[in-house]
Amino acid sequence: MTAVAEVMDYAEVVERFDPVLGLEVHVELNTKTKMFCGCANEFGGEPNTHVCPTCLGLPGALPVLNGKGVEGAIRIGLALNCEIAEWCRFARKNYFYPDMPKNFQTSQYDEPIAFNGYLDVTLDDGEVVRVEIERAHMEEDTGKSLHVGGATGRIHGAEHSLLDYNRAGVPLIEIVTKPIVGMGERAPEVARAYVTALRDLLLALDVSDVRMDQGSLRCDANVSLMPKGATEFGTRTETKNVNSFRSVERAVRYEMTRQAAVLVAGGTVTQETRHFQESDGTTSPGRTKETAEDYRYFPEPDLVPIAPSREWVEELRGTLPEMPAARRKRIQTEWNLSAEELRDLFNSGAVELVEATVAEGAKPNDARSWWVNFLAQEANARETEIAALPITPAQVARVAALVDSGELTNKLAREVVKGVLAGEGEPDEVVEKRGLKVVSDDSALLTAVDAALAAQPDIADKIRGGKVQAAGAIVGAVMKATKGQADAKRVRELIIERVGA
Repeated sequence: MTAVAEVMDYAEVVERFDPVLGLEVHVELNTKTKMFCGCANEFGGEPNTHVCPTCLGLPGALPVLNGKGVEGAIRIGLALNCEIAEWCRFARKNYFYPDMPKNFQTSQYDEPIAFNGYLDVTLDDGEVVRVEIERAHMEEDTGKSLHVGGATGRIHGAEHSLLDYNRAGVPLIEIVTKPIVGMGERAPEVARAYVTALRDLLLALDVSDVRMDQGSLRCDANVSLMPKGATEFGTRTETKNVNSFRSVERAVRYEMTRQAAVLVAGGTVTQETRHFQESDGTTSPGRTKETAEDYRYFPEPDLVPIAPSREWVEELRGTLPEMPAARRKRIQTEWNLSAEELRDLFNSGAVELVEATVAEGAKPNDARSWWVNFLAQEANARETEIAALPITPAQVARVAALVDSGELTNKLAREVVKGVLAGEGEPDEVVEKRGLKVVSDDSALLTAVDAALAAQPDIADKIRGGKVQAAGAIVGAVMKATKGQADAKRVRELIIERVGA
């Protein structure tokens, strides 16, 4: 069992040290085939079934570059405000590991396809931080190792290991930030916000499914500390393959507290890779971190250089969608949302559904209320994604229209939505089948009002005496009698008329 490292109180850490971050995000592209061969680029499948001599690194097999992969890399670079290289090439990154069938990774080294960009990131309180991008380069993913028999799922203590090369050769873009400095106590929050914003951007570009749970988006978090007033960066650690936004924040925070404790005790931080433990939010040592020289990079002899024409680059620039930051600003302005309402909307994962409902004729506030509140609760109760609920934006818009026209109360509308979710048909069919229309016939309402007044004569006397607010009790009784199908506003009017108040 690994001993738990000493840590320093976080407030003391940021009082004594300045954190420096470097974030490396790997994103698998959603091309149909792998980067250098024709094998299917699909998640899962029986182990070692999406393989061929090329992605297995067999002698004599030669790579052929995936044009869609290059296109995806350029579009990502453009969206990150990068310069796009007029000429670049691949290199061999040499290292031995069982899940690397060739014993080298085809990557890019000193000549990336995209470089010198930035991404503006909005923090929880609305502050915008610009994260500068060093490079975005193309490479291939490795296979996957499964270590069997140990307590941790890692190679140490395992009885044996299994290898699946289905993922080997999958197109991968690595996006590397420049050092992120000056963030102080907010450094962990900045790390989370950056990866979140990057995921949203990649999703908008439709270049990846960005499923962190399946490894198609992974973050390596580099962290080092400088004593206050120092100008030279400290020794960094790299926490590998962190696979959730919250975990990125926790990993950075923990490394800051661990490294500070080491430094204050007179020790030195080891340059190494580390593994994040989801269970307790700590990191544990991996292997000593190599330098670029250790990888013995040299140009890939089996692939020709890449020289994207400026015309092609500009053509791809024209395919870029509305960027997430611009979209947020537009939606906030058009729908007159507060910063908190905007945050809740985007956190709900229902933005597209709300937009589609508005497009079907619903008012923005109505559409947002249905999806972000009621339907989000239904999704949680069913333990499913909100987009997977069996109801469409058009159906939600129709329910909202029925409320607007006075044919349904909000309470009845919720019953209609539940009926649609239960598979009972379109909203109008559910209204008909369940008999949910608002009772708007004054004669029927007056019968219920008279009965309620007769049952509570003391309340009727209070209303006559000028305490009009007491009418609420009679309204409630009428609503109960009509099973919530009365128009409460009209009921109140009839009560006032009836008692002559």
